[in-house]
Amino acid sequence: MKVAIIGAGNVGKALGGSLTRAGHDVTLTATHPEHAAEAASAVGARSAGSSSEAISGADLVILAVPASALPALASEIADDASGKVVVDVSNRPTPDPDGAATSIAEELQQQLPKSPVVKAFNTLFATRQGNPVVGGIAADGYVASDDEAAKQMVLDAVESVGLRPVDAGALAAARTLEGMAWLNISRNMAGGTWQDAFVLVGPETTADERN
Repeated sequence: MKVAIIGAGNVGKALGGSLTRAGHDVTLTATHPEHAAEAASAVGARSAGSSSEAISGADLVILAVPASALPALASEIADDASGKVVVDVSNRPTPDPDGAATSIAEELQQQLPKSPVVKAFNTLFATRQGNPVVGGIAADGYVASDDEAAKQMVLDAVESVGLRPVDAGALAAARTLEGMAWLNISRNMAGGTWQDAFVLVGPETTADERN
């Protein structure tokens, strides 16, 4: 799969490394091309000088930027990303409990009406995006979208990097996924290791099935 990752910070670099190791053709880009080139070199991916260049020919476009940067980025890439699957991995730094009943991913879908938007990877810290195994157990990778084909593409990508793919349902489920992420973030801000990840278990679950 050809994957474009916009953003070369901790998340972009972690996902770039995981997807490259899984055999995908990954191109990184960032506001500062030299940062993208450095990150791409570190993980064995390629770099591009612009978002348009990175998106061209890509099957999957991952937006690894802060939520605050998404409106401007969506406006910039709307034409280039038309018809392509776009993945939102972001979370709000401080969720507002009195805010509108929506999610970053749903807002992004409104801004990119010609691209199926998928929420994925946001419940994982960069440490787990780069290394999805916790104590010998594969962490869960939750995926939500209103487009079934787009969701399946991302579920396949999630599984390829070593996560257990979990279909979280429609894009509105991103509201829950963003809440899960904030729970994990707030716990670790209070003195955690930033290594935690969510794992669903049940009576039928065995360690062998999770690896």
